[in-house]
Amino acid sequence: MTQLQKIDVCLCFDGKAEEAAQFYTSVMEDSRIVHVLRAGKTGPGPEGSVIAVSFQLGGHNLMALNGGPDTRFSAASSLIIKCETQEEIDHIWEKLLDGGKPMACGWLQDRYGVTWQVTPNILLEMIHDKDAARVDRVMQAMRGMIKLEIAPLRAAFLEAGG
Repeated sequence: MTQLQKIDVCLCFDGKAEEAAQFYTSVMEDSRIVHVLRAGKTGPGPEGSVIAVSFQLGGHNLMALNGGPDTRFSAASSLIIKCETQEEIDHIWEKLLDGGKPMACGWLQDRYGVTWQVTPNILLEMIHDKDAARVDRVMQAMRGMIKLEIAPLRAAFLEAGG
């Protein structure tokens, strides 16, 4: 039995919930479609149409819901993907960017309008360092990037004297 998370994320799409869930589960390891809820004879929507898709991304539970044309995504909400290696960042970035648009500082908007932050774990460690000068150098390096690159971030962190 799958352990329940206290909080799950629900993403609303305009008729593309199943397509989006299939796309997302193809991007990351440890991801799968868990359940597809379809309309019965009494709806909502045509019988057999997808209402919602429960899926897991990287072991986390999410739901894709067909919410209709009034549902819109914005950069005010984003999903963070924490990556161990540059290869993982590159792989996920390229997959999610297909049909989407890059933003600054490791952010991108995918083809469905969902905003993602593709972030190396080491960046999260570096920005919590006690040395304010190191943190400033890393933040400055990050602000100059579209897709995040570990090597220049690490170089900025290790730079002597700044």
